[in-house]
Amino acid sequence: MEQAVWDEKFNIGVEVIDKAHAKLFRIVKKLLDISEDAKANQHAYKEGIKYLETYTMKHFSEEEAYMRSIRYGAYGQHKRIHDNFRDKTLISLKRDMELSGYSLLSVQRFIKIMSNWLAEHIMGEDQAIVGRSVPRRGYDISSQIPVIARTVCRTTLDLFQVETTLISAEYKGQNIGNGFYCRQLYDLEGGIRLQLLLGLEAPLILRGLNRSAEMQAIPEGPAANEACLSVFGQLFQDMGKLFRVEEEYELKKENLMSRNEFRTDFMKGYPCSLLFSSRLGYLIFCYRSWRIPSQAATAAAEKEKAAGRTAGRRGGPQSAVS
Repeated sequence: MEQAVWDEKFNIGVEVIDKAHAKLFRIVKKLLDISEDAKANQHAYKEGIKYLETYTMKHFSEEEAYMRSIRYGAYGQHKRIHDNFRDKTLISLKRDMELSGYSLLSVQRFIKIMSNWLAEHIMGEDQAIVGRSVPRRGYDISSQIPVIARTVCRTTLDLFQVETTLISAEYKGQNIGNGFYCRQLYDLEGGIRLQLLLGLEAPLILRGLNRSAEMQAIPEGPAANEACLSVFGQLFQDMGKLFRVEEEYELKKENLMSRNEFRTDFMKGYPCSLLFSSRLGYLIFCYRSWRIPSQAATAAAEKEKAAGRTAGRRGGPQSAVS
């Protein structure tokens, strides 16, 4: 696994917060060392994770107190992110470890999610406290998340025969390991364009393929694209109904994305970005929508611009003469 290493770039210039962040990285690194020790036992994992959770909650409390003391404008949004991590992400990850008997894989998955979340949170929301970045803002979709989560969980259960759990309503683009990515665009009524973005870990893709054919591994080359598209196509068909998409849209190989392409597209901003966990791996669900200007509105805007340019040319010489 990648090393969870503290770096000076994580400093925000507030001593109590910076010291806590550095300590959190040290605790995560210690957990990583334990997970790579063949003699480590379940008790060592439990105690290490318990200590990490306790210290994380202490840090959240101190950081929130500091934000209140300076009357930080985005305090409410920042606190919701803390609450979501505590009440959903941590609980789900701990449940996964307990169900697996604190297996090496489940512990390493916990460490990966924890270290990625910590790094992304510091470089985004925490740096924003001191004005070094802009806190992510978007539409309030909190009321939609339960409906979306139920649909995603039901769809994945039908397709993969595995239960999934929403572990984060604030997914920030973390790497999910050996992943496959795909996007789909829909044109809805009223000139609305919708884009869905999905990411699946390889074991989920393979389970989807096994449901339709006898496959022991994901094929390579062009066959891999065709195989992955068949799985993503079923997901998009069901998830599109969330947004009343009734028309069938054909997926093409151009819809598949590399990890870097996914990351670039994700950074455009998705007001809804959810991370789900299952015993076979992670699933990412994101969506964004925007209004497409009608042809009449576009033509009117161009006409108005042209009129403005003409008036500007006329105004120059007249004012000079006067």
